[in-house]
Amino acid sequence: VQLQASGGGLVQPGGSLRFSCAVSGSGLTLNYYAIGWFRQAPGKEREGVSCISSSGTGTYYADSVKGRFTISRDNGKKTVYLQINSLKPEDTAVYYCAVRWGPYSSTVYYTPPEYNYWGQGTQVTVSS
Repeated sequence: VQLQASGGGLVQPGGSLRFSCAVSGSGLTLNYYAIGWFRQAPGKEREGVSCISSSGTGTYYADSVKGRFTISRDNGKKTVYLQINSLKPEDTAVYYCAVRWGPYSSTVYYTPPEYNYWGQGTQVTVSS
């Protein structure tokens, strides 16, 4: 399974970004994968920010991003998205997408050890 993330960059406070993560693999059906977006700031542990169940009916948002981040998935395109609005300097980090194969369910996984496959990470810097 390969993940290719895009969408990072330098943004002013209050700005917006949209991440995409294309998931590929031989015979892969994204329907059976839970998906997560994580971030890691310098000197800090990697944390889950937005995650979605394989069924798409369960979501998780870290308290620090609730109301500003929106995760979504397009199983037909094998792509996951993270819309980020009202960016703050404390959102500066490397952002990663990750997937976890599992039964089709509403279970949401939001810690890094629960995920099997990771994208390469994309830098977001929020600064004026």
